[in-house]
Amino acid sequence: MIAEVLLVLAGHSSSLFPTDHAIHPAFEPLLHPGEQQCLEALGTIAYRYRKIKKASSELSRNRSRYVCALSAALNQILKDEYETLVVETEAKVLQRDSSLVASGSFVPLSSIRAVFAEWDAPLAALESLVDQLVAETAWKPGPLIDMLLQRSTTGTHRIASIMARLSFAVQRVWRTQLISFLIHGSLSGADPLASKDYALLDGQVPSCVSAQSRDSIAYVGRAIGTVKAAKWENQFPRSLAFDHTLRLEEVLVEDQYAFDRVISDIRTNVSEWLWLNVLTPKDVNEAIDSLANYFLIRNGEFSLSLIREIERLKVSRLTSRSGPSTMIREQDLHLALLRASMGTTAQHDPSLTRLRMQLPSGPLRPLLPSLSNPRNLSIISNDLEATTFDDLLLGTPLTLSYTVEWPLDLFLQPSDLRLYAHLFAYLSSLRKTHTRIHICWTALSNAQRARRRWTGLGEGGTVEDLEARQGLLRCGWGVVREMSWFLDNLLGYVMTDVIDTEFRRLKMRLNNPHSGDRGQPSDSGARRRAFSTTSDTPASDELKPLDGPHADTHGAPPPLDFATLRGIHSTYLERLLGGTLLTNPALIAIIRPIFELCEQFVAQVERWGGDVLPALLFEGSLTAGADDVGKMVKERWAVVSEINETLHTLLESFYEQLSSSTSQPLTARADASKSAVFNSTLNASVFGHTHSIRAKDGRRSDIAGEVRKHVERLLLRLDFNGEFSRPRKTKSGDIGGNILKEGGLA
Repeated sequence: MIAEVLLVLAGHSSSLFPTDHAIHPAFEPLLHPGEQQCLEALGTIAYRYRKIKKASSELSRNRSRYVCALSAALNQILKDEYETLVVETEAKVLQRDSSLVASGSFVPLSSIRAVFAEWDAPLAALESLVDQLVAETAWKPGPLIDMLLQRSTTGTHRIASIMARLSFAVQRVWRTQLISFLIHGSLSGADPLASKDYALLDGQVPSCVSAQSRDSIAYVGRAIGTVKAAKWENQFPRSLAFDHTLRLEEVLVEDQYAFDRVISDIRTNVSEWLWLNVLTPKDVNEAIDSLANYFLIRNGEFSLSLIREIERLKVSRLTSRSGPSTMIREQDLHLALLRASMGTTAQHDPSLTRLRMQLPSGPLRPLLPSLSNPRNLSIISNDLEATTFDDLLLGTPLTLSYTVEWPLDLFLQPSDLRLYAHLFAYLSSLRKTHTRIHICWTALSNAQRARRRWTGLGEGGTVEDLEARQGLLRCGWGVVREMSWFLDNLLGYVMTDVIDTEFRRLKMRLNNPHSGDRGQPSDSGARRRAFSTTSDTPASDELKPLDGPHADTHGAPPPLDFATLRGIHSTYLERLLGGTLLTNPALIAIIRPIFELCEQFVAQVERWGGDVLPALLFEGSLTAGADDVGKMVKERWAVVSEINETLHTLLESFYEQLSSSTSQPLTARADASKSAVFNSTLNASVFGHTHSIRAKDGRRSDIAGEVRKHVERLLLRLDFNGEFSRPRKTKSGDIGGNILKEGGLA
């Protein structure tokens, strides 16, 4: 019987167990209950072993290489451990080993049961595993590795060890695929990691791989594959590729931190090599110029033409009859972009095709300017999500996007484009409001000239009505004058002192990247030396770094590497955000109500027919039969005076916040290209003292100093005549107040 039991444990069939692991009924009367229990336990082990072997044989013919690798590893584990145990047990029985054979002639079933007891739990776990594998027809590597890693997290050491070895076998196959994709840019015909456009497929990457590593894998594979497909003259160095292969073979995907570190280093190396060999300075300069021309509205004629086209589009949709033509769609905005470029320098600019205007909320019907008073808005607000400018140009959220193709996406990240979109929304709102105020000024001037043709030097009406009408007219002129003055100063400051200055600085840094890096460490020299020494072809003279104290300081500057390029661009964006005040929540919460108040005043003047003062022949402009002020004049007095008081409150609050911002500590932020402007965690101003910054971050302290200089220029512009810094005295109860003196008209 012992020989029969050993054969059953080895996977052979026997009459002892006709079905499953149940003992044949004919043998039950011959066995002791203890022996019967031992035989049933051994039968269970043998049954599970046969089931696992059969399932493994089926899985070995699976089309998935990962399942085949798992099947091979499982067969090897059973062969090395379980089958070896059966052979060793039989050898001990034949050799009459005292540990199994009692008195040299008797083998207790309990001893055999004790020898194979260690396989009870492992075989049960393996049986559950193969059942799950057979239940599904197609297994992708991501879910398969996740399932094996999850099963390996158990308190039973032998089960954890077996599952870990099975997971290791599958991970090795997946790592081979990954090396082929990252090092050679090639994709397998069966179970590829990515699609033909180098986008990672669903289920091909385990969940233990972080999102950053997923993006880096797709980025590196697409870069290497594209370079090879384009057959560039300079291919990726073999020695560096060999080093990347060795580093990948040393880590497993389950070791998340080590794996992420290796992937990050590979992406850095590949990115910097691409910058030195693929992404040329010409491409970078063209992208920087186009982004500045369209997002930072440095192309003034195009930006004004675009604002006029959008206004014309709104008017045409408002005046058209009901139907589909009353809706504004994205294609209408794209057509407005093309029309705005006609007759401007942007007409023949190829980068204009990269611009697209998007409506996140979908098609909409245009709305008239609101006449509601914006003074109910919170002037000092900490909710940055509520202070946006993307809805001021069209009346609904409108986003300007820029299509970035390879290799420009090597340094232009999606977060950078979002920052450019925020800057465009802010600058276009400022430019539109400024234009509308100028149009209002023109309308008031035309109305004044037309009226003086009939009224001479006065405003017409009775004596008391003449004084009220004259005060209303001067008050309206004072309001539009102060609005125009503030917008002129703000626009001049933003476009001249901030954007033009920082743009020239950026262009200078791109031509000489190491001119201003006093406190910024850079390992670009070491990187360039690595690429020069590991390349298969001799490095050109212009790629050799300037090393050592005897380097030629009078020659050409060292080339711009990829890390330095991203750092320069991030510094540029950070200075733009700080200089345009977008990173100061208190100031932005005041600027938007000022824009809305200007829009309200212009819309009110347009509703009044382009003039603040009502015509003498209008009903209600004069009081019939009495020397009193007309009803229409009083109504307009109330509206204009209310707008005037609100404007003064907002301007004073703006100047106070701007003055106090220079004494607030600088908020240390991460790389500007990797952080959104409207981050709810930002709770302080971007301006502050240099000593509040860590000394080791010299670049950030320089940024703080430059931003502070920008703010000081704006303060000088606003308070050139000391109007804000002097204490103000107002009279309560006076309809006109001191508007004539405040506006410089009296």
